[in-house]
Amino acid sequence: MWRKAMTRGCTAIMWLMKLGVVGVGKMGEAILEGVLGSRLLEHSEVGVIGGVSRRAAEVAEKHGVALLSKADLRSAERVLICVQPKVFPEICQWIAHPNAGFISIMAGVNLASLSRRIGSRRVVRVMPNLGATIHKSATAIVGMPEAAESGDLEFAQALFAAVGDVYDLPEALFNTFTGMVGSGPAYAAIFAEALADGGVRMGLNRKLAIELAGKLLISTGELLLRRVHPSILKDEVASPGGTTIAGIAEIERYTFRAAIIEAVRAATERGQQLGEDK
Repeated sequence: MWRKAMTRGCTAIMWLMKLGVVGVGKMGEAILEGVLGSRLLEHSEVGVIGGVSRRAAEVAEKHGVALLSKADLRSAERVLICVQPKVFPEICQWIAHPNAGFISIMAGVNLASLSRRIGSRRVVRVMPNLGATIHKSATAIVGMPEAAESGDLEFAQALFAAVGDVYDLPEALFNTFTGMVGSGPAYAAIFAEALADGGVRMGLNRKLAIELAGKLLISTGELLLRRVHPSILKDEVASPGGTTIAGIAEIERYTFRAAIIEAVRAATERGQQLGEDK
């Protein structure tokens, strides 16, 4: 979107940009696709900038949005930060803007730190997961009071609704959400790979074993979303003296449950450490 403005007696063209996306990795591009696909914003209202200029240029051309410079970004009404936490201290020096709204997907970096670093209290914190790349994300969201008053929180809710389901969550639980849901696709992938390995060990070919493992995760997830408690689902499959209970006995012997619980704990604590670093 463009508008005309008068400066020193001559006409200048000023760009009204609704959203600037900083970072165009898999997650940044997935969110961009969701925004454009949902028609929440028009292509002309969005721009991107990335640490690797070639990648940013490719994404901009692919999706028909603007490729931004650091100076361009300062004209954005809102900025979506899609970079790793370790990069934040560097980029906050040139994205800081007291009049813009900010939405961050960085793990561990809390609202207070975001606000202090970028000089704005219009700050929203979100945590999506890799499901955003197929519009199946589970995303936690929380914002400062000023973000709600300015419409930034509502905008962020609509933005992430375009790539999945959005959950309002107290910030105190964000690191837990990250450790379970943000990191969860990796845990599920390891389980699927191990399951497929078991099938291969017992005679299935690799391609079929992976396909079956993926479909098993999908169907089990659907059953759980129908409010079937995990323990009930397990008991329905595990008949007395049958094959499933024999397999479950081995899972318990190798402390599978404890490993997953400890994985969530470790990831949660790492999220806390990332925040302390900032």
